[in-house]
Amino acid sequence: MSEQQSTIHYERTSPQIAKITFTNPPVNLIVGETVLRLIEIVQELATDPDIQVVVFDSATPDFFYNHFDLAAAADFPASEDPDAVPAWTNLVLELSKAPYITIAAIRGRTRGGGNELALALDLRYASREKAIFGQPEVGSGLLPGGGGSERLPRAIGRDRALEAILTSDDYDADTAERWGWVTRALPDSELDAFVGTVAARLASFDRTSLASAKAQINRASLPPDADLVAAYGEFAHSLTLPGFLARAAGTQAVVEQAGIDFEYRLGHYIGIANQQR
Repeated sequence: MSEQQSTIHYERTSPQIAKITFTNPPVNLIVGETVLRLIEIVQELATDPDIQVVVFDSATPDFFYNHFDLAAAADFPASEDPDAVPAWTNLVLELSKAPYITIAAIRGRTRGGGNELALALDLRYASREKAIFGQPEVGSGLLPGGGGSERLPRAIGRDRALEAILTSDDYDADTAERWGWVTRALPDSELDAFVGTVAARLASFDRTSLASAKAQINRASLPPDADLVAAYGEFAHSLTLPGFLARAAGTQAVVEQAGIDFEYRLGHYIGIANQQR
């Protein structure tokens, strides 16, 4: 697929810095092409001797990186080997361990798989006015499957992770910063310049020192790979359970009534869909 048709825009802004931009309007849902293109880019960068910083942002207003498009689940990459690590799980694991620094410039909603990818990145800077975070799976009868249940408790603590995941609600950037969900929240007008300054600073440092320090911190903080593999299997299984299937029709009715506002206020509408059952 050409760059113009892709849901990912990739550019090299300097020999040391790359930018990955999510562009799947209107709400930046995660589709199979997105995953495949991200995998391609990460594989290319794995053997790049110059790359030191990769910045992730969005070209879709009001959405950074959203949840999986379950209507297009059949398009997601899958291995014929039942023992293989799922493609999405392998992607977030590779990003966490990559020998370069990953930075998210989060402006807009980032939920579900999108939030799980953001959690796999090294530094997360959020627009104070525009960033929204959530793990909406449980409210839909599903389970997180991309690392949310493994990474979020390590970032914000067990009780706050339980609240976020169990209530499936939306959280603003101030709360996310206070809890440790993001590295810091900044005024929207300052976000891009701040991220650019951090990226340029890191790009000027010694590449080996950066990668080695990241590996040290990973050793002390990352969840076991096997836990993420197990979680993805549990997520996939939850797609077949009565709790999800019973809610899917009711949620679809709410979606049809709310239109695109459903994605803008997902946490709110998930509560409505359940309470109307």
